[in-house]
Amino acid sequence: MTPSPASPVTLEASPLGRIASWLRRNARLAVWANLAGQILIILTGGLVRLTGSGLGCSTWPNCEPGQFTPVFHEAVSYHPFVEFGNRTMSGVLSLLGIAVLVAVWSDRSRSRSYRLLGWVPLVGVIIQAVIGGITVLIDLHPAIVGWHMLISVGLVAASAYLVARQAEGDGAPVASLDRPTTLVSRFVAAWLLPVVMLGILTTGSGPHSGDDEIAYRFSFDPTHAARLHSMTVWVLVLSLAVLTVMLFKRQQPAPARSRRAAVTLWAIVAAEGIVGYVQFFTGLPAALVALHMLLAATITAAGIFVLTAARERN
Repeated sequence: MTPSPASPVTLEASPLGRIASWLRRNARLAVWANLAGQILIILTGGLVRLTGSGLGCSTWPNCEPGQFTPVFHEAVSYHPFVEFGNRTMSGVLSLLGIAVLVAVWSDRSRSRSYRLLGWVPLVGVIIQAVIGGITVLIDLHPAIVGWHMLISVGLVAASAYLVARQAEGDGAPVASLDRPTTLVSRFVAAWLLPVVMLGILTTGSGPHSGDDEIAYRFSFDPTHAARLHSMTVWVLVLSLAVLTVMLFKRQQPAPARSRRAAVTLWAIVAAEGIVGYVQFFTGLPAALVALHMLLAATITAAGIFVLTAARERN
């Protein structure tokens, strides 16, 4: 006798069904945890670069031929453990990506466009793992390393957008700001792309390019690259100042959500600017460079929140 298919009630009562149900109820926690993880892996990846540990593991997916994890012995340095720690963080992000996928995709009460966003973190981690492996196998080619970082920033942006969408309804977006203010908020968010790209170029041109033997990846003057990067940051500051004036104008102040998003971005940009100038004039200490990279990832998320705060969905 052929057993009948399991009913929805039976599936919900199974262990996997209960986990999926819990994740749907706690989707906000899942998407925020994923965003935090996407930001944190930029820090761990930065530590790989700052310690010159990019080839701490000589192959991929194993750390060494026949060894998945680094093996401690008297002659081993700390580099394999730094590199493997970053790979372990990728594993954590994979689990978070699965959790987000289940929480978002399985929620049939939400729109398909929202549910499709649930695939982005997991697919992104898989792509990054492949690119990371290629990076090791071709001895840290600068172009691949740069794309590795840029995709990580893109995943931070996508994850921040998913956080914003999870908190919204699925109705048509309605502008909560007047058109000029909306356009300025879009410019602020979009301008983060050249800021981040030139930041990657600047780091790859200086002493923290990630290679202990060669002090640069790109053959650009580090000082000129830093000045060009600084110019893009000042454009960001000026555009953010314009946006702030527009949001806090006395006649018709913007909704509190938009004002909070702008103030948060101001705080992070100010901290990033201070760290950037201090690290430049103090010889680029590794700790400050790591903090600079962490703040850059956080600025990306804050910029997305400024963008999404300019509209409402019921």
